[in-house]
Amino acid sequence: MAAGLIHIYTGDGKGKTTAAVGMAVRAKSRGLRVLFVQFFKESDSGSETAALNSISIQTINFREVKSPFFNPGIDKSVLRENATKALSQLKDIFHKDSFDLIVLDEFICLISEGILADNEAIAFLSNKPLNLEIVLTGKGATQGIMEIADYVTFMKNIKHPYDKKLSARKGIEF
Repeated sequence: MAAGLIHIYTGDGKGKTTAAVGMAVRAKSRGLRVLFVQFFKESDSGSETAALNSISIQTINFREVKSPFFNPGIDKSVLRENATKALSQLKDIFHKDSFDLIVLDEFICLISEGILADNEAIAFLSNKPLNLEIVLTGKGATQGIMEIADYVTFMKNIKHPYDKKLSARKGIEF
């Protein structure tokens, strides 16, 4: 690929991670080298990583970067420190490994939850190798992040079973 682009899947609707998984699978099926990175997913239980690994898509789960929504008492300064370490590791991967596509699942939530500043995220993404394709998912994409992206898809919730107090179902919503 001559130029790597930045894709965003954001919004309050279902399907952001699912769309990113689909892109990862498509890329792998075409012979591209793919890395799928997760933030805010505290375990691989119920995640897509086992399936991705089964088709030789490498995965990394930064479990220590937890969701403040599901962990309301968590110290955001600790999350910020953990996120900064994760980004440092990813910078090394950007420049040492030769991936064609990297998915950063829930990366946008690092900004919308106040763990990373918008300008920090933009600086991080601006330093990616030119040929590296990046996919970002998560609610709350900022105007700044959307401006540097090449694709922006907004998932809009029109109707959801949660509105009727129905619990999320394994394999469907999570």
